[in-house]
This record gives sequence, C-alpha cells and structure tokens, in this order.
Amino acid sequence: MGKHAVPNAARVPTALEFGSLHYSIGGRTLFEGLDLRLPVGESVAVMGPSGSGKSTLISCALGLVTPQGAVRVAGADITRMKGRESARHRGAHTGVVFQFGELLPELTPAENVALAGLLAGAARRDAYEDAEELLTELGVPTAARPTGTLSGGERQRTAVARALINKPVLLLADEPTGALDEANRNSVADTLFQVPGRWRCGLLVVTHDEQVARRADRVLHLTDGRLRARSTA
Repeated sequence: MGKHAVPNAARVPTALEFGSLHYSIGGRTLFEGLDLRLPVGESVAVMGPSGSGKSTLISCALGLVTPQGAVRVAGADITRMKGRESARHRGAHTGVVFQFGELLPELTPAENVALAGLLAGAARRDAYEDAEELLTELGVPTAARPTGTLSGGERQRTAVARALINKPVLLLADEPTGALDEANRNSVADTLFQVPGRWRCGLLVVTHDEQVARRADRVLHLTDGRLRARSTA
C-alpha cells in the first residue's frame, strides 16, 4: 500500500485501539500507559528487544491476556468480555498469522483455509470457494497436495489466506517472516503489507526485522512500557 498519512483519520474506522495499557508479569513491567490507535487501511510494525512484550501485545489484542486499560477491537472493549463472548468476537473480527504458520500439514492449502471458515459457521461450498479465491490472489498453488509439501513462503501465504477467510477488521502477525529465508521473507512481507489496502483491515506486525518493519506505514518501538514512533525512511 505504501507509506502515507491516513486522510481524515478521525473519520476512518478503528481496527484496534490500546488505551493506557498497564501489565506486569514476574515482577517485570511490560506496559506502562501504552497507547495505540490503528485505523482500518493502515499497517503498524512494532519492534523491540526480546522480552520487551511484543508477543504479549499480540496476546492482548487477541483477548488472551487481560491488561489494565482498554483494548478495543472493532470498537468493542474486549477486556470486558469473558469466555465465549470473547471467542466469538475474536473469530468475527480478528485474524492472526504466526511465525511458523500453525497449519495442519496433512491438509491441502484449500482445506486449511476453508476449515477456518467452516469453524466460523460458513457453508461448506462458500468456505471452499472463498479459500480458493484467496489462495489464488495470494499466489499459492491450489493443486490438491498437502500443505507440508509447500515452500516456506507458500505456507506463510496460506496462513495469511486463512487469517483473511472470515474478513477480519484486524490482522495480527507475530514474527511472520522469522522462519523464512531472504527470498521468501521478502515475498511474504510484500504480500502481508498489501493486505490493509486490498482487504480493508488494520495490520499490526511485531518483528525483529528492520527490512520487514520499514514496509509498514508506521514503525513503533516498544521501550520503557510504551510505544514510541520511529521514522520509516
């Protein structure tokens, strides 16, 4: 999508908002008044050293960790949700891509992607049609062969398709290129950062990789419990 300032930012729907987050674990403070607003159509990369809380930030956005403060996804504060309500909201509004894809290697790419749609209640025919369409758009071979036989880049693009099958307003990616070689890293990163503009969602990526981060509209550094802006130039 390219780096740009979101026009009329106050009018753009918000995919994710952290409001004055505070969170400590094991005697360490990870977040201390942390704030972030991520509009639909924009990408943000979060960097920071190991142990700074980057993956915990993803867990907060997924509702798996409950900090003090507000975590709003698609306008609703998920810190106030419990159990099934939280899971339903996550399934309806959030997609996630993990470092190793977390795909079922014995299933085909289409089966992996369609399964996420089926679990969300989609009709079988619709789930498979949507899966095939997404995989084609993302450049993944749709031949009926196990996902475990694909290249690392193809597996990660399959994981992106699976994350998009339910049309989320928020896409999260936790070190999505960390297990890839340079060529596949660049290919997957290019694909990932096109997603907000093509599928109208907000994208939050946590990464150690400067080359990946600089593709984002904004780069933030997690330090002293807060997110601080960095130049993407």
